[in-house]
Amino acid sequence: MSTDGFLLIDKPGQWTSHDVVAKIRNLARLKKVGHAGTLDPMATGLLVLGLGKATRLLRFVQSFPKEYVATARFGVGTDSLDADGEVTERISMSVTADDVAASLTKFRGPIRQTPPMKSAVRVGGRRLYEIAREGGEVERPSREVEIYELELIDFVPGEFPEVGLRVVCSSGTYIRTLADDIARTLGGPGHLTALRRTRNGSLDVADATSIDQLAEDPDSLCQRVLTPAAGLADLGAVMIDDALAERVAHGAVLDPTEVAIADTMALVDGAGRLLAVYRQDGDRLKPEVVLS
Repeated sequence: MSTDGFLLIDKPGQWTSHDVVAKIRNLARLKKVGHAGTLDPMATGLLVLGLGKATRLLRFVQSFPKEYVATARFGVGTDSLDADGEVTERISMSVTADDVAASLTKFRGPIRQTPPMKSAVRVGGRRLYEIAREGGEVERPSREVEIYELELIDFVPGEFPEVGLRVVCSSGTYIRTLADDIARTLGGPGHLTALRRTRNGSLDVADATSIDQLAEDPDSLCQRVLTPAAGLADLGAVMIDDALAERVAHGAVLDPTEVAIADTMALVDGAGRLLAVYRQDGDRLKPEVVLS
Protein backbone atom coordinates (compact mmCIF):
# COMPACT_ATOMS: atom_id res chain seq x y z
CA MET A 1 0.00 0.00 0.00
CA SER A 2 1.23 3.50 -0.84
CA THR A 3 2.36 5.79 1.96
CA ASP A 4 0.89 8.76 0.06
CA GLY A 5 -2.17 9.30 2.21
CA PHE A 6 -3.45 10.15 5.69
CA LEU A 7 -2.67 8.56 9.03
CA LEU A 8 -4.98 9.02 12.02
CA ILE A 9 -3.09 9.23 15.30
CA ASP A 10 -4.55 9.32 18.81
CA LYS A 11 -2.09 11.81 20.26
CA PRO A 12 -1.04 11.15 23.87
CA GLY A 13 -0.82 13.89 26.45
CA GLN A 14 2.43 15.83 26.84
CA TRP A 15 3.47 15.15 23.24
CA THR A 16 3.60 18.13 20.93
CA SER A 17 2.14 17.77 17.45
CA HIS A 18 5.71 18.21 16.16
CA ASP A 19 6.83 15.27 18.36
CA VAL A 20 4.22 13.07 16.69
CA VAL A 21 5.26 14.17 13.19
CA ALA A 22 8.93 13.48 13.97
CA LYS A 23 8.13 10.02 15.35
CA ILE A 24 6.03 9.02 12.34
CA ARG A 25 8.64 10.45 9.96
CA ASN A 26 11.14 8.08 11.56
CA LEU A 27 8.83 5.04 11.67
CA ALA A 28 7.64 5.50 8.08
CA ARG A 29 11.10 6.48 6.82
CA LEU A 30 9.57 9.47 5.09
CA LYS A 31 10.76 13.06 4.89
CA LYS A 32 7.37 14.51 3.96
CA VAL A 33 5.04 14.25 6.95
CA GLY A 34 2.78 17.02 8.24
CA HIS A 35 -0.35 17.48 10.35
CA ALA A 36 -3.75 19.10 9.88
CA GLY A 37 -3.98 21.33 12.94
CA THR A 38 -1.93 21.61 16.12
CA LEU A 39 -3.00 20.06 19.39
CA ASP A 40 -1.50 21.60 22.52
CA PRO A 41 0.80 19.28 24.53
CA MET A 42 -1.83 18.83 27.26
CA ALA A 43 -4.49 17.78 24.74
CA THR A 44 -5.09 14.27 23.47
CA GLY A 45 -7.01 12.82 20.57
CA LEU A 46 -7.19 12.95 16.82
CA LEU A 47 -4.20 14.30 14.93
CA VAL A 48 -4.52 13.82 11.17
CA LEU A 49 -1.15 13.35 9.50
CA GLY A 50 -0.45 13.69 5.80
CA LEU A 51 2.24 11.42 4.35
CA GLY A 52 4.14 11.93 1.11
CA LYS A 53 2.08 13.66 -1.58
CA ALA A 54 -0.88 13.95 0.80
CA THR A 55 0.94 16.68 2.74
CA ARG A 56 -0.22 18.99 -0.07
CA LEU A 57 -3.82 18.19 0.86
CA LEU A 58 -3.60 18.92 4.59
CA ARG A 59 -4.99 22.44 4.25
CA PHE A 60 -8.32 21.01 3.10
CA VAL A 61 -8.52 18.60 6.05
CA GLN A 62 -7.56 21.44 8.39
CA SER A 63 -10.52 23.48 7.16
CA PHE A 64 -13.08 20.82 8.16
CA PRO A 65 -15.05 21.36 11.41
CA LYS A 66 -13.54 19.78 14.51
CA GLU A 67 -15.18 18.21 17.57
CA TYR A 68 -13.73 18.38 21.07
CA VAL A 69 -14.64 17.13 24.51
CA ALA A 70 -13.27 19.48 27.16
CA THR A 71 -13.20 19.79 30.93
CA ALA A 72 -12.77 23.22 32.48
CA ARG A 73 -12.30 24.51 36.00
CA PHE A 74 -14.29 27.68 36.59
CA GLY A 75 -13.04 30.23 39.11
CA VAL A 76 -9.35 29.50 38.54
CA GLY A 77 -7.41 31.36 35.84
CA THR A 78 -3.99 30.49 34.45
CA ASP A 79 -1.61 32.40 32.19
CA SER A 80 -2.00 29.80 29.43
CA LEU A 81 -5.75 29.20 29.96
CA ASP A 82 -4.99 25.52 30.54
CA ALA A 83 -3.60 23.30 33.30
CA ASP A 84 -0.02 23.65 32.02
CA GLY A 85 0.06 27.32 33.01
CA GLU A 86 0.66 29.19 36.26
CA VAL A 87 -2.39 30.12 38.34
CA THR A 88 -3.04 33.86 38.08
CA GLU A 89 -6.35 34.30 39.93
CA ARG A 90 -8.96 32.51 42.01
CA ILE A 91 -12.54 33.65 42.37
CA SER A 92 -15.15 31.50 44.08
CA MET A 93 -18.01 30.82 41.64
CA SER A 94 -21.25 29.46 43.08
CA VAL A 95 -22.84 28.79 39.70
CA THR A 96 -25.22 25.96 38.82
CA ALA A 97 -25.45 23.65 35.83
CA ASP A 98 -28.47 25.65 34.68
CA ASP A 99 -26.42 28.86 34.85
CA VAL A 100 -23.72 27.35 32.66
CA ALA A 101 -26.18 25.83 30.19
CA ALA A 102 -27.97 29.17 29.81
CA SER A 103 -24.69 31.02 29.21
CA LEU A 104 -23.79 28.77 26.27
CA THR A 105 -26.46 30.25 24.01
CA LYS A 106 -24.44 33.42 23.37
CA PHE A 107 -21.44 31.36 22.23
CA ARG A 108 -23.19 29.37 19.50
CA GLY A 109 -22.77 30.57 15.93
CA PRO A 110 -20.19 33.11 14.73
CA ILE A 111 -18.22 34.64 17.62
CA ARG A 112 -15.04 36.65 17.98
CA GLN A 113 -12.05 35.38 19.92
CA THR A 114 -8.79 36.95 21.04
CA PRO A 115 -5.96 34.40 20.69
CA PRO A 116 -4.16 33.60 23.98
CA MET A 117 -0.64 34.91 24.45
CA LYS A 118 0.67 31.37 24.66
CA SER A 119 -0.27 30.44 21.09
CA ALA A 120 1.40 30.11 17.70
CA VAL A 121 -0.39 33.11 16.18
CA ARG A 122 2.01 35.65 14.66
CA VAL A 123 1.86 39.33 15.63
CA GLY A 124 4.47 41.64 14.15
CA GLY A 125 6.28 38.70 12.61
CA ARG A 126 6.73 36.85 15.91
CA ARG A 127 4.89 33.94 17.50
CA LEU A 128 2.89 35.01 20.53
CA TYR A 129 4.36 32.23 22.65
CA GLU A 130 7.86 33.59 21.95
CA ILE A 131 6.84 36.98 23.28
CA ALA A 132 5.12 35.35 26.28
CA ARG A 133 8.28 33.40 27.15
CA GLU A 134 10.12 36.72 27.46
CA GLY A 135 7.46 37.97 29.85
CA GLY A 136 5.86 40.25 27.30
CA GLU A 137 2.27 40.80 26.26
CA VAL A 138 1.01 42.51 23.13
CA GLU A 139 -2.37 43.54 21.79
CA ARG A 140 -3.90 40.75 19.71
CA PRO A 141 -6.55 41.39 17.11
CA SER A 142 -9.69 39.35 17.62
CA ARG A 143 -10.89 37.08 14.84
CA GLU A 144 -14.13 35.43 13.90
CA VAL A 145 -14.64 31.70 14.42
CA GLU A 146 -17.82 29.67 14.41
CA ILE A 147 -19.24 27.37 17.07
CA TYR A 148 -21.57 24.92 15.31
CA GLU A 149 -22.51 22.91 18.40
CA LEU A 150 -21.91 23.57 22.10
CA GLU A 151 -23.41 21.56 24.93
CA LEU A 152 -22.91 20.99 28.64
CA ILE A 153 -22.17 17.28 29.18
CA ASP A 154 -21.03 17.25 32.81
CA PHE A 155 -21.08 19.49 35.87
CA VAL A 156 -19.54 19.05 39.30
CA PRO A 157 -20.60 21.86 41.68
CA GLY A 158 -18.33 23.48 44.22
CA GLU A 159 -16.39 26.62 44.99
CA PHE A 160 -14.51 26.05 41.74
CA PRO A 161 -16.97 24.01 39.64
CA GLU A 162 -15.83 21.52 37.03
CA VAL A 163 -17.57 21.87 33.69
CA GLY A 164 -17.64 19.33 30.86
CA LEU A 165 -18.33 20.60 27.33
CA ARG A 166 -18.72 19.13 23.85
CA VAL A 167 -17.79 21.57 21.11
CA VAL A 168 -18.01 21.39 17.31
CA CYS A 169 -16.27 24.38 15.81
CA SER A 170 -14.50 25.89 12.84
CA SER A 171 -10.78 25.66 12.25
CA GLY A 172 -8.80 28.18 14.30
CA THR A 173 -11.04 28.06 17.38
CA TYR A 174 -9.23 28.09 20.72
CA ILE A 175 -11.19 25.90 23.13
CA ARG A 176 -9.20 27.23 26.10
CA THR A 177 -10.21 30.77 25.17
CA LEU A 178 -13.81 29.62 24.77
CA ALA A 179 -13.79 28.05 28.25
CA ASP A 180 -12.38 31.22 29.83
CA ASP A 181 -14.84 33.44 27.95
CA ILE A 182 -17.79 31.32 29.11
CA ALA A 183 -16.57 31.43 32.71
CA ARG A 184 -16.14 35.21 32.62
CA THR A 185 -19.75 35.74 31.55
CA LEU A 186 -20.60 34.00 34.84
CA GLY A 187 -18.33 36.15 36.99
CA GLY A 188 -14.87 34.60 37.04
CA PRO A 189 -11.99 33.08 35.09
CA GLY A 190 -11.69 29.55 33.77
CA HIS A 191 -9.08 27.20 32.37
CA LEU A 192 -9.01 23.81 30.69
CA THR A 193 -8.02 20.79 32.75
CA ALA A 194 -8.51 18.32 29.89
CA LEU A 195 -9.08 18.49 26.14
CA ARG A 196 -9.63 15.73 23.62
CA ARG A 197 -10.20 16.14 19.86
CA THR A 198 -12.66 13.47 18.80
CA ARG A 199 -13.35 14.34 15.14
CA ASN A 200 -11.90 16.29 12.23
CA GLY A 201 -14.67 16.45 9.67
CA SER A 202 -15.87 12.84 9.43
CA LEU A 203 -12.48 11.46 10.46
CA ASP A 204 -12.98 9.97 13.92
CA VAL A 205 -10.55 9.27 16.76
CA ALA A 206 -12.20 5.85 17.11
CA ASP A 207 -10.40 4.90 13.89
CA ALA A 208 -7.04 6.29 15.00
CA THR A 209 -4.03 4.34 16.19
CA SER A 210 -1.62 5.10 18.99
CA ILE A 211 2.08 5.88 18.78
CA ASP A 212 2.77 2.87 21.00
CA GLN A 213 0.94 0.51 18.63
CA LEU A 214 2.93 1.73 15.66
CA ALA A 215 6.20 1.61 17.58
CA GLU A 216 5.53 -2.02 18.48
CA ASP A 217 4.66 -2.92 14.88
CA PRO A 218 6.12 -0.37 12.43
CA ASP A 219 5.34 -2.65 9.48
CA SER A 220 1.61 -2.14 10.14
CA LEU A 221 1.85 1.57 9.39
CA CYS A 222 1.26 1.23 5.66
CA GLN A 223 -1.90 -0.80 6.26
CA ARG A 224 -3.30 2.02 8.39
CA VAL A 225 -2.84 4.75 5.80
CA LEU A 226 -6.04 6.16 4.33
CA THR A 227 -6.04 6.96 0.63
CA PRO A 228 -6.06 10.65 -0.33
CA ALA A 229 -9.65 10.26 -1.57
CA ALA A 230 -10.80 8.73 1.75
CA GLY A 231 -9.14 11.50 3.75
CA LEU A 232 -10.91 14.17 1.70
CA ALA A 233 -14.33 12.49 1.70
CA ASP A 234 -15.91 15.58 3.31
CA LEU A 235 -14.86 17.68 0.36
CA GLY A 236 -17.16 15.84 -2.01
CA ALA A 237 -15.97 14.08 -5.15
CA VAL A 238 -16.79 13.92 -8.85
CA MET A 239 -15.77 10.94 -10.99
CA ILE A 240 -14.34 11.82 -14.38
CA ASP A 241 -13.57 9.77 -17.49
CA ASP A 242 -10.12 8.85 -18.79
CA ALA A 243 -10.03 11.61 -21.41
CA LEU A 244 -10.73 14.32 -18.87
CA ALA A 245 -8.40 12.67 -16.36
CA GLU A 246 -5.51 13.10 -18.80
CA ARG A 247 -6.12 16.85 -18.94
CA VAL A 248 -6.62 17.11 -15.18
CA ALA A 249 -3.27 15.38 -14.63
CA HIS A 250 -1.66 18.29 -16.47
CA GLY A 251 -3.54 20.92 -14.44
CA ALA A 252 -5.80 22.08 -17.25
CA VAL A 253 -8.32 24.85 -16.58
CA LEU A 254 -11.78 23.39 -17.20
CA ASP A 255 -15.13 24.70 -18.31
CA PRO A 256 -18.07 24.10 -15.90
CA THR A 257 -19.87 22.30 -18.72
CA GLU A 258 -17.18 19.59 -18.63
CA VAL A 259 -17.68 18.63 -14.98
CA ALA A 260 -20.16 19.83 -12.37
CA ILE A 261 -18.52 20.92 -9.13
CA ALA A 262 -19.59 23.28 -6.38
CA ASP A 263 -17.00 25.53 -4.76
CA THR A 264 -14.04 23.17 -4.12
CA MET A 265 -14.22 19.43 -4.83
CA ALA A 266 -12.09 16.38 -5.46
CA LEU A 267 -11.85 14.84 -8.93
CA VAL A 268 -11.41 11.06 -8.94
CA ASP A 269 -10.97 8.45 -11.64
CA GLY A 270 -13.12 5.38 -12.26
CA ALA A 271 -11.25 3.46 -9.56
CA GLY A 272 -11.90 6.19 -7.00
CA ARG A 273 -8.31 7.45 -6.95
CA LEU A 274 -7.88 11.14 -6.20
CA LEU A 275 -6.46 12.98 -9.19
CA ALA A 276 -6.81 16.60 -8.13
CA VAL A 277 -8.74 19.16 -6.15
CA TYR A 278 -10.40 21.86 -8.25
CA ARG A 279 -12.24 25.03 -7.31
CA GLN A 280 -14.75 27.17 -9.10
CA ASP A 281 -13.33 30.56 -10.08
CA GLY A 282 -15.91 32.62 -11.94
CA ASP A 283 -16.73 30.82 -15.18
CA ARG A 284 -13.73 28.47 -14.94
CA LEU A 285 -12.66 25.49 -12.85
CA LYS A 286 -9.07 25.81 -11.70
CA PRO A 287 -6.75 23.29 -10.01
CA GLU A 288 -5.86 23.82 -6.37
CA VAL A 289 -3.74 20.68 -6.09
CA VAL A 290 -2.88 18.11 -8.74
CA LEU A 291 -1.52 14.76 -7.57
CA SER A 292 0.86 13.53 -10.26
